Amino acid sequence: MPPFASLGHVALRTRDIERSIAFYTEKLGLAEMLRLTYDDGSLFLAYLRITDTQYLELFPYGTGNTTPGRDVVAINHFCLTVENIDTTLATLAAAGVPLTRDLKLGADGNRQAWIEDPDGTRIELMEMAQESLQETAIKRLREGQGPITVQTTTPRPATFA
Repeated sequence: MPPFASLGHVALRTRDIERSIAFYTEKLGLAEMLRLTYDDGSLFLAYLRITDTQYLELFPYGTGNTTPGRDVVAINHFCLTVENIDTTLATLAAAGVPLTRDLKLGADGNRQAWIEDPDGTRIELMEMAQESLQETAIKRLREGQGPITVQTTTPRPATFA
């Protein structure tokens, strides 16, 4: 078993740090917890709370207009799990956050929908099902069995051919 306790944080470079902080705090409801500055007072990074042990780090001074596309080698997206995705989506709609991919049942058995932050970072919202593939795989690992392989019915994108 690896010695890791959890994923501590995800770090994002932003083009407009105040716009990004406003999106994550005002639209998604994360709390800003800490700002680190350089000796000259300029911002180094801002920490936003996801849980007491998981954070989002936002760095200023990003270049370009948007994050790389879905097919580019890079971190593709990050996922925020939610207790009730219907309630979460209603809250986001009321805050003016549009979905970039509609609510659906994912290949892993979890309900999911997608949004993007102001820089185009893809964010998956997922309601974990008790009978999801992840839960099945974890049970197998705890029993000393190997990983599972399940064939998906999701069509393979032409760009991956």
